[in-house]
Amino acid sequence: MADLLIIRPATPADIPGLTVLINRAYRGEGSRRGWTTEAHLFNGPRINEAALRILIRTPFTRLWCCHEPSRGLVGCICLTRPLGDALYVSLLAVSPEAQDLGVGRRLLLHADLQARQLRCIRIRMTVLAERPDLLDWYARRGYYQTGESEPFPAGEQLGQPRQPLLLLTLEKPVSAS
Repeated sequence: MADLLIIRPATPADIPGLTVLINRAYRGEGSRRGWTTEAHLFNGPRINEAALRILIRTPFTRLWCCHEPSRGLVGCICLTRPLGDALYVSLLAVSPEAQDLGVGRRLLLHADLQARQLRCIRIRMTVLAERPDLLDWYARRGYYQTGESEPFPAGEQLGQPRQPLLLLTLEKPVSAS
């Protein structure tokens, strides 16, 4: 399936579908079908349309949509190039029905390609410490823990944590090719 995927920049017309996809992947009842759910850790949705509208207009940030011809929108990833030599990955989401089909791996390869084009030397992200399965998945893709951590920033934009949570910073060097 991964060779049939089309990855393109998100547009304002994608916002309703992306909102549904991200919330299904992370928090809603549908998320419990996949292995990436955070529903047991948070109350409330992961994102709303207003936040996505702001995100796609944010300088140095690009939200990418991933489509599969027979399934439509199956994933997304947000890439931010702040000052410095790193590309920051966030909002990697895959539809629960499309998990384990290579979509997440393909989106991370796309992040690597974008990082090379932007002349970044590393890719960074934060992952919840309370998600060891997700940390293991990223480790299998070359990401390692940097030793940096920070408390999860509680707020309406990200949902309400049911317990104190910790974000761990992961990093990997950008692939040579």
